[in-house]
Parts: sequence; structure tokens; C-alpha cells
Amino acid sequence: MPETPPSTDAAQELPLGMRVAAAWSWRLIVIGVALAGFLWLVVQVRIIVIPLLVAILLTALLSPIVHWFQRVGAPKWVGVIAALVSFIAAVWFLVALIIHYSRSGFSDLAQRSEALWSQFLQWMDSEASFLGVEASQIDDFVVQIQETIQDHQSEIWSGALGVATTAGQFVAGLLLAIFSLIFLLIDGKKIWYWVLGFTPAKAHAPLDSAGVAGWVSVGQYVRVQIFVAFVDAVGIGLGAFLLGVPLPVPIAIIVFLGSFIPFLGAISTGALAVFIALVYNGPVNAAIMLGVVILVNQIEGHVLQPLVMGNAVKVHPLGVVLVVSAGALVAGIPGALFAVPFAASANSIVNALVAREWDPDSDPVADYHLQNKKRQRVRSRARWVARLRRREGSA
Repeated sequence: MPETPPSTDAAQELPLGMRVAAAWSWRLIVIGVALAGFLWLVVQVRIIVIPLLVAILLTALLSPIVHWFQRVGAPKWVGVIAALVSFIAAVWFLVALIIHYSRSGFSDLAQRSEALWSQFLQWMDSEASFLGVEASQIDDFVVQIQETIQDHQSEIWSGALGVATTAGQFVAGLLLAIFSLIFLLIDGKKIWYWVLGFTPAKAHAPLDSAGVAGWVSVGQYVRVQIFVAFVDAVGIGLGAFLLGVPLPVPIAIIVFLGSFIPFLGAISTGALAVFIALVYNGPVNAAIMLGVVILVNQIEGHVLQPLVMGNAVKVHPLGVVLVVSAGALVAGIPGALFAVPFAASANSIVNALVAREWDPDSDPVADYHLQNKKRQRVRSRARWVARLRRREGSA
């Protein structure tokens, strides 16, 4: 048999699996570099990105109010005003409750905490020979932690919040979120099709289908998360009230706000209820309060998240925990807050693109502009008829 001449192409000498793995590797590296560059850009303009994301979540929450007013025949601006007034009234109500119930409670809590800490140090002194740890050592360790926090206070706040480092930036971000919310409620669809207009015409239909699927998923997440947060707040707040723990209303409100970070938020804010119970009512009451917090979190983790949240956003509870942890690691509190809606929308977008349920011959952007032109013609004709009738009436 004739001998096969050696190949001059080094790639042909490699096994197929090695070549496939190499092809996947460099593509994944390019995707990773692009994603890292995108995240770096987002961090640089976070004062713009985070208020915009907040406005998008609020728009998903308030847009059903606007749509309801339109369905009953009211002008769109009436629905927008009603949605904004409802949101402002809800925020004002929560803030007023916190201020009313905790005007003097938290100062008393600080005093009682100091007294409890002194009693703990005295107990440590009496048990030092048995435990092998002196109270002065614990006190020095706590002082070192406090000094470390004070020395790195600016880094901690800027890394945890990731939104603003000065009061001016915070106010600017707040105003940007409010203006973005107003314009998204008024012209959200127009803005969406304006963005789609920058893409090729062949991509309009699939991108519109994927975008609508992602938007529906975000709206479902926001509404379901409010329900989950309400259940957490009522459960922990009611438990604190029945156990005689002071400040049950502020505790419930803080739990409600913290529960918008799935799993981690309710646990962190529930720890505040346990600490207040320990300071005011002693270790037994605090242990019972801890049991209430664990029970509520178990209900959230095994009932609400899998059944309610899982069906709404189609993300497994394990995926929720992982994306929240990754979001908090990458971007602090904002990352934990936006991680789940981002994952839910990304999951819906991918599913919509895989399903291919759009009409390939349609162009949603062109159809939208055509409908706008027809509406403008109808309005101009109606104004012309009304003007003509006024003239005839005056004649």
C-alpha cells in the first residue's frame, strides 16, 4: 500500500475534539472580553444606567394603570397622572409610617443596645476562666472592626450602593429616574420602536418579539415580587406584634423594602427584628422571633418562590439565588436588585428567539410609523371638521 504523505497543515494533525474545543474557547474568550468591556462601561456611566433601570422597573409596575384608563376610554395623560400619583402616595405613606412609629424608638434602641453590650462584657469577665476569652479581647476586636469601617466608609458605601458618591449625584439620579419614568409611561412604545429603527429591517420582527417577551417577564416579576414582599412583611411584622417586639410597623416596612432582593433581603431585614427582640425582650423572645423569621423565609423559599415567582418568571429558585449572589458580587445592592429581572427577561428573550413565532414578512417599526400617520390624519381631519363647523356656526 502506498504511504500517506505527511500533512503540512498542523491543524489537521490535531484531533477533532481538540479543534472543536479550541474553536469554542476563543469564541468564549471574545464574548467574555466583550461582556467585561460592557460591564466596565456600565460602571463608568452608572449614574445614568441605574436610574434608567429603576425607571424601567417602575414603568413595568405602573403601566397597567395607564392601560386600564385607556381601556375605559380616558385620555392617556389621565392614566399617566393617576399612575404617578398612586406611586407617590404609596411612597409617602410608607415614609410617613416609618417616621411616625420610629421617631423616638431607634434612639432608645441604641441606648438599650449599649446597655446590653455592657452586660454581655460583664458576663464575659465573670466567665473568662471557663471560656478562655476575656471581655477586653472582644471589646478590642469590636473597636478594631469599627475603626476599619470608619477608615473605609467611603469605599464601602460607594461599592455597596454603586449609584452616587455625593448628594448632588444622588439628586441628579433621582431626577433622571423620575423624568425617565414619566417619558417611558407616555412614549414607551415610541421609544422602543425608535431604538429598533437603528437595527436592520430584517431584524425588526425577531427583536420586537423577543423584546415584548422580555418586557412581559419584567412586568410579571415586579408585580409578583411586590406580592412576595408583602407576604414577608406581614408575616414578620405580625410575628413581632404578637411577640410584643417594639416597632413592628417599621420592621414590617423595612422587611417589605428589603424583600425586593429575593431570599437575601428578607433574611437580612428579618435579622433586625431578631435584634430588637433580643434588646427589649431577652434571648427567649429573640429565639422565638428568629423562628418566625426562618418560618417566613421557608414559606418564601419553598412556596412563593417556586410556585408563584417560578411560574411568573420561569427561573428556577437555584438560578434566582445564583444570579442574586453574582449580581451582589459584581455591582453591590443595585446588582442584587436588578439580577432577577435581568435573568428573567434574558430567559424570555432567548425562548422567544428559539420559538420563532414572529412573522418574517412583517416589519413592526414600519407598521408602527404607518399607524401613527393614520392617527395623525384622523386627528387633523377631526380638527378640520371642528374648525369648519365653528365657522358655519359663526356665520
